[in-house]
Amino acid sequence: MANGGSTKQLKRVLGFGDLMGAAVGQIIGAGIMTLLGSAMLMTGRSVPLALLISAIITICQCLPLIFISGTVRVRGGRYTTVAMLAGKKIAGAQTIIFIFSNLSLSMYALSFASYFVSLLGLGNEKVVALIILTLFFLLNILGIDKFAKAQNIIVTCLVVALGLFVVLGVPKVDFSTYYGNDTFMTGGMIGLFQAGGLLTFATGGASAILNLSAEAKNPTRDIPVVMIIATLFVAVLYAAIAVVAAGVLPLDVVAGKNLSLVAEHIFNRPLYVFFMVCGAGFALISTLNAQFAWAPKPTMQACDDGWLPSGLVKLTKWNTPVIILGILYAIAVVCIITGLSISILGSMSVIATGIMSFVINASVWRLPQVVPEEWSVSRFKVSNGMLKVISVIAAVSSVFNIYLNASRLTSNLLILNVVVITGAFIFGVIRSKKAHVEISYEKT
Repeated sequence: MANGGSTKQLKRVLGFGDLMGAAVGQIIGAGIMTLLGSAMLMTGRSVPLALLISAIITICQCLPLIFISGTVRVRGGRYTTVAMLAGKKIAGAQTIIFIFSNLSLSMYALSFASYFVSLLGLGNEKVVALIILTLFFLLNILGIDKFAKAQNIIVTCLVVALGLFVVLGVPKVDFSTYYGNDTFMTGGMIGLFQAGGLLTFATGGASAILNLSAEAKNPTRDIPVVMIIATLFVAVLYAAIAVVAAGVLPLDVVAGKNLSLVAEHIFNRPLYVFFMVCGAGFALISTLNAQFAWAPKPTMQACDDGWLPSGLVKLTKWNTPVIILGILYAIAVVCIITGLSISILGSMSVIATGIMSFVINASVWRLPQVVPEEWSVSRFKVSNGMLKVISVIAAVSSVFNIYLNASRLTSNLLILNVVVITGAFIFGVIRSKKAHVEISYEKT
């Protein structure tokens, strides 16, 4: 780039509200629609408590990112955090793992299409998926400010739809029998915590906004706070939804089922359609839109550092990485057209991604050594001893999350993850001889 690295050229236009919209939209996905029923099988009507436990686990796991993002602007997002804390070769591995983790864009488009077609009985799933994918690809080409405006509208509709589920559903809950011994804490403390672990898939996601650091107006102030508030807000909203989901109909009827069963009982037909479109459907497209916005940024920095061809970071007049976005879009189109398994796409790097989170969490204690000047004035500054304790807690949380992910994968998917991890680290070792990792973190 003529004026420095590509991530230096990005517009710093995202304020607190924009980041909050991105974080909430990233967290609220299909998980809440599908996982509550499974969690009820584990713990019954105490599933709201399980959701709060999941939020605590999620925040513990992303604590290091809160300290890092509250100290410096990391222009390359997660890539920069790995490079600054774990070194050059592991940064190369992160480059490959991150690329694989973003091959799931088609999953959100196809899932939305499935909801849309089954609800309205109209259209072809592949055609609808291609239309919605193209719409958000073009939106993100037009600039990060256009993404933010659309995301805020989508998330507002999404929260309204979920809020209606709570408001109209709570009066139908029979609280006189809600806490019965045969329906509350049905799996004991173990079942409660197992459900909490499962529901981390529904409350996680806020840490993705770290990848928007280069475009934030005040990242060290806003991003850490948004991570915490968005996670707690969604967890509380989910807990209220869970009370309705578990309390309106008999537990043996709803356990193992998705929210549509209870929604059909609560709403009339027009409101039911609104809930399924703006609740279930928008939960998917808000994640799709957010991922298109943040996914290119770590790859851009990796290109700047020589891991990938520098020509990939060409920016449009709207300061958007059109080639990287185009590659992500093209891969998603191929996946949709060919019918490549979305479950494989969503799971092929889940363990690998967890390992990179572990690397960050286990290395965050080095932050005062890497950025001593910035750390000395950080609003999140703690003693070195406390930071080491936090590093241990976060690392243990990461191991727990890796275990949860691994336990739900088939043997073939576990092998696929091992292949991705092995290939990524081999790439990091070999390519490190030609890569020149620059400092991509800075004061704001």
